[in-house]
Amino acid sequence: MKQIGERQAETTPSTASLRAISRSVAQPDTISGDLIGQLRVLEEMKSAITGLQAQIAVAFDLAQRAEQAEAGVPAAERGKGVGAQVALARRESPNRGSKLLGLAKALVTEMPRTLAALSSGKLNEWRATLLVKETACLSAGDRASVDEELAPDTGTFDGAGDKAIIAAAKAAAYRRDPRSVAQRSSHAAGERTVSLRPAPDTMTYLTALLPVAQGVAVYAALTRTADSARSSGDPRNRGQVMADTLVERTTGTPGGVSGVEIQVVMTDRALFQGDSEPARLQGYGIVPAPWARTLIGAGESTTRLGTNPAASQNQDFKVWLRRLYTAPRSGELLAMDSRARIFPPRLRRFIEARDHSCRTPYCDAPIRHIDHIVPWHSGGTTTLANGAGLCEACNHTKENRGWTAQPLPADAHAPRNQDTHRTQLPLNRSPVARVRTN
Repeated sequence: MKQIGERQAETTPSTASLRAISRSVAQPDTISGDLIGQLRVLEEMKSAITGLQAQIAVAFDLAQRAEQAEAGVPAAERGKGVGAQVALARRESPNRGSKLLGLAKALVTEMPRTLAALSSGKLNEWRATLLVKETACLSAGDRASVDEELAPDTGTFDGAGDKAIIAAAKAAAYRRDPRSVAQRSSHAAGERTVSLRPAPDTMTYLTALLPVAQGVAVYAALTRTADSARSSGDPRNRGQVMADTLVERTTGTPGGVSGVEIQVVMTDRALFQGDSEPARLQGYGIVPAPWARTLIGAGESTTRLGTNPAASQNQDFKVWLRRLYTAPRSGELLAMDSRARIFPPRLRRFIEARDHSCRTPYCDAPIRHIDHIVPWHSGGTTTLANGAGLCEACNHTKENRGWTAQPLPADAHAPRNQDTHRTQLPLNRSPVARVRTN
């Protein structure tokens, strides 16, 4: 340990060395100039470390494939789970880890000059990612040619913003292979989707990725409705009218809540006694207790959800209370079990309420699968303690060769790969009462 620490001390720049380097970056030699110079040097060091991480990730991928080949793993299965291991090492989600591995492979094997620019600090990781992304439709040879043409390591992008870099990469890619670029645009419509992510203050971002014609048409329709409402004296601002119109046209009701289930998990004290302990809205996250009480009609406020005046008129909610008892000290939901191999509906809902997002370390994707931690074929039971909510990708990843998962003391589940390292993820605490509104 001492030798490792000594080597780290030798390679980690001291404050004095940073100041010496920064004097060549910022002039005149003032305190503020010295500090801004250190920031510049540290930013270049971050880029250099990112470049080194990319090279190590590719080397790790090759090493894993070689070890798997020696172990007799079929060629089609080699390399599975490598992205997830990279994610664990970098404390990222598995999805992000796969993207980082893809970025590393492109830089190391096909875009050496972009990698050199990253390693020398002329590009940061995000802008290197932009160059890789905009050349993804090209063959390896054409991508290397674009890399040579742009020559990022010579400083061609010094002072350039993200849009300028994207434009330069797109133009170079189109010159090399216009057909592939055109096909990429035509296939992009197949990636259309709608996503939801939390926003501050019990708000949320509802995002739609649409073909340009459809997106413009939707926005134009909402704009026309907003302009018409405003000209008729509607007190809401333009953005509020557009948001309320989107909700009403999508759900068919002014308030947007009808025939759907909204699950709120909160303690009985917060629900009935005005306690300030926050609640949790399934699919969103933590929400203030007063907001949750307002939603279910237990507070002093009405059940109005938006600023649309029509939304507060005759909102009819059906509220169901289901008691989920917890352990007195830890607050953990108490166990349920089943003799069946498949988790029954009530136990599945119980696990979803407990985990509320994927249990893999650093992954907070929505739960799609409820699966055994210790597999059924290995003697695992269909119980709360042996059940985990996982996203689809993580559930498939843990089935790869070399991966295991096991319940740990205090119910901390730990997916890991026996060839690398082990990471623990504490079980999130769940409150007592769940409230459904529909």
